[in-house]
Amino acid sequence: MEAARASEQDAAGFGVYVHWPFCASKCPYCDFNSHVRAGGIDEPRFLQAFLAELRHWAELAPNREVTSVFFGGGTPSLMSPGSVGAILEAVGACWRLRADSEVTLEANPSSVEAARFRGYRDAGVNRVSLGVQSLDDAALRTLGRLHTASEARAAIEVARATFARYSFDMIYARPGQTLHAWREELRQALSLAGRHLSLYQLTIEPETPFAALHQRGKLRIPNAEAAHDLYALAQDLAGAAGLPAYEISNHAQPGEECRHNLTYWRYGEWAGIGPGAHGRLVATGMRRATSTERHPERWLERVATHGHAITESVSLGPTEQADEAVLMGLRLSEGLDLERLAALSGTRPAAHVVDELVALGLLERCGARRLRARPAGRMVLNEVVLRLASTFERADEKARAGLNGN
Repeated sequence: MEAARASEQDAAGFGVYVHWPFCASKCPYCDFNSHVRAGGIDEPRFLQAFLAELRHWAELAPNREVTSVFFGGGTPSLMSPGSVGAILEAVGACWRLRADSEVTLEANPSSVEAARFRGYRDAGVNRVSLGVQSLDDAALRTLGRLHTASEARAAIEVARATFARYSFDMIYARPGQTLHAWREELRQALSLAGRHLSLYQLTIEPETPFAALHQRGKLRIPNAEAAHDLYALAQDLAGAAGLPAYEISNHAQPGEECRHNLTYWRYGEWAGIGPGAHGRLVATGMRRATSTERHPERWLERVATHGHAITESVSLGPTEQADEAVLMGLRLSEGLDLERLAALSGTRPAAHVVDELVALGLLERCGARRLRARPAGRMVLNEVVLRLASTFERADEKARAGLNGN
């Protein structure tokens, strides 16, 4: 089993996700596990809990080589550089931290946080991802962001000067956004971007302030056709600027993709540390889906009592693994590795269904080993995945020999 697991890690890596759940304010579109604590938090106590949970994960998943660490949130740039450094030191004590491992920290582009970038770099962070979201002040106000467009540009410049690798996020299909306005904003963004840029479509998530406004007719976003036009424009302009899409919402120069997120999309292993963090790892002979207590203070109490706050650890059967691997893999421009899918789950999509989807222009074959979504297929990816998943068939015995190391 160890040989099979090691081969799986070589293919997709082993990441550590650290969830910092606190924000200075809650954005009205956000449904992430993030919380505002006006009175501040006991950061040293939270740090000790993070370190304890890391030690527990090292017992569950020993002898791994860490290829990436990702500090997400919430707003991890509210953490002190000292806390970030202590967590990275603990990661290196728990597992082998590869010399060229990618260490990303998400940050909001306020001037105060940007001034801390040097401290994060000295602590071991080598990549920063900025939540810019827009370069238009009116749009930033609508999105509930605390920074201005000029502060965003200043933070990008600090990131460029401090880190060899940086990225930032933009949101499109915003209320009232036109194709012309998005074109001009994209041109600005691409002039500021380094070697990576993320472009996300605004979605109305349940139980958010935006959802309540939308339901009452007080918030209008572009319809599906207009959103598609905005997406297509982003693909064209980013590709022309040397940042082709390597995933539905992410663009990079070849070789500059976010390695941590590739671990997700290639269906590798990762440990999820912190309140509300999710993980996927092979333990006790099977792949498991894990999650932790979402509420920060309850998470803290659980870790103090049990040494961890894992509330769910579910073994994934072959069909569940196949469903997840197909959904993630078809998001990538490189496509889904069918041989790896067979080794993971013992299954393959039925050939006649693949033929149908290829004939419809939704999928394409890339040699004998890979299957890739075409542009039309990306627009209806969930439906494509459901069609494939409904007809999984057993792979040949040689491919199945790698299933969970058996």
